[in-house]
Amino acid sequence: MTFNEGGQFEGGRVRKGGGRRGGIAVGGGGAVVIVIALAYMLLTGNSPQDILGGATSDGGGAGEAGYIGDCTAEEANTDPECRLNAAVQSLDAYWVTTLPEQGGVEYQEPGVVSFTEAVDTGCGSATSATGPFYCPADTTVYEDLAFYDQLSSQFGADGGPLAEMYVTAHEFGHHIENQLGLFERADRSGTGPDSDSVRIELMADCLAGMWAGNAATTEDPDTGVPFLQPITRAELEQALSAAAAVGDDNIQRRSGGDVNPEAFSHGSSEQRVQWFTTGYEGGTIQDCNALDASRL
Repeated sequence: MTFNEGGQFEGGRVRKGGGRRGGIAVGGGGAVVIVIALAYMLLTGNSPQDILGGATSDGGGAGEAGYIGDCTAEEANTDPECRLNAAVQSLDAYWVTTLPEQGGVEYQEPGVVSFTEAVDTGCGSATSATGPFYCPADTTVYEDLAFYDQLSSQFGADGGPLAEMYVTAHEFGHHIENQLGLFERADRSGTGPDSDSVRIELMADCLAGMWAGNAATTEDPDTGVPFLQPITRAELEQALSAAAAVGDDNIQRRSGGDVNPEAFSHGSSEQRVQWFTTGYEGGTIQDCNALDASRL
């Protein structure tokens, strides 16, 4: 996916380095981190709370403090950090209009943190092993950009810019769900092919597809020029490959186990591609409402 030539993206939107120090550990009925990628529970047999509820970090491994600075479109097309900054601004511009129109809720920008190795959050401490995630307690998206390499090397995704932006758009999808009050409705403690955990993840994929399908017409409010050029078929395949790569069945196979639908927490590869495609091909928030769907 290519940002239009001449585009300029202000810094200060994406924070670099550690998150909150002394973060609150996840537990009981508290906030639960929504993990997109590594499906920690499936890979290790442990709960995400096992890594999020441990000792907190002082942020020492979280990289240089501050914010991602100003970026040009040319830099966003080649540098993952700049691309994250630009993608976030594109997502903001899309949802600030779409969420009120379709969901009746005023859009509030989530925080975004780019970290390395470890980070403290409102949901507790996390390491890079968690994968990108959204913390409802502090309404912030957390990403270690090294995950993009793992997405290809460990899970077989094709890689590419739109695959990276799909990851960010998916986590923004969780923020949209949170703003719509769906986190409070859903029982995100269980697993299984028809669980609310799976439904919440598939809806986030669909919401990511909505953004992607409209990205080439979403205008930068500062310039009136669309953020991105139209998506090519090859670029779309990048996003579909990433969605398939983080399907529960693919992760289970690659971790050396049998496919066990009762352990699903994110949905199968086929489902994740299907729901992203629904959003991409003109779906609305209502079309994306997997929580109330009769079939997944």
